[in-house]
Amino acid sequence: MKPVIGITVDCKRDPEDARTRGKLELNWNYAQAVADAGGIPILIPPMADMEKLSQLIDGWLIPGGDDIDAKQFGEENHPKVSLQDPARFEGEKKLWEQISTDLPVFGICYGCQFLNVVRGGTLIQHLPDVVGHESHTGGTVQTYEVETDSRLGSVIQTPKINGKSYHHQAVKAVGEHLAVVSKGEDGTIEAIEATDRPWVIGVQWHPERSIEDPATQRLFEDFIAAAARFADKKQPRSL
Repeated sequence: MKPVIGITVDCKRDPEDARTRGKLELNWNYAQAVADAGGIPILIPPMADMEKLSQLIDGWLIPGGDDIDAKQFGEENHPKVSLQDPARFEGEKKLWEQISTDLPVFGICYGCQFLNVVRGGTLIQHLPDVVGHESHTGGTVQTYEVETDSRLGSVIQTPKINGKSYHHQAVKAVGEHLAVVSKGEDGTIEAIEATDRPWVIGVQWHPERSIEDPATQRLFEDFIAAAARFADKKQPRSL
């Protein structure tokens, strides 16, 4: 049976717009990557019943987005931040609190940062202030060294992986029960994973934008395989 993969979507509320009241959005390639790897993508808006959905999904993909409000980790916002609608973070936090500790979770860019913040970590709010350049933005193709004895390393089956970088923030202080498993040449944390859960991985780059890469394909395929194993152990799904 194909596993059901929940993908939380981007959002922008606009109560003043009488026609739409706002917008929900997801880039096509996230859902396509899940489908190509053998999963069934379903999109989760922030107002959904997260308790019910936590029983339905077999895996959770947290995609990219704008910046998490720094108040979530006890800081003031940097002038360069572009804030994510708080409804998204609030909805995803509710889902995080409801899911099984065995549920596979894959965080990409914002999703990686979310995993760190929700576990008590902090973020570098504007990387150029720290590394002195802006090469992490605009789709720069980078090569990342990966710890070979990590979950991520065992999944991709290579000590290096290529990716496209589109971010100006990154993990700073690492959250509880998370390990750094990849860093860029300038020291930027590029991947984290949970040490207390079977399959929780966050990557700072955008693997859905370089899906032709064999190591990237293995990453999505292993995520879906982990979700399928989780599904096999569950009771029958009900809505």
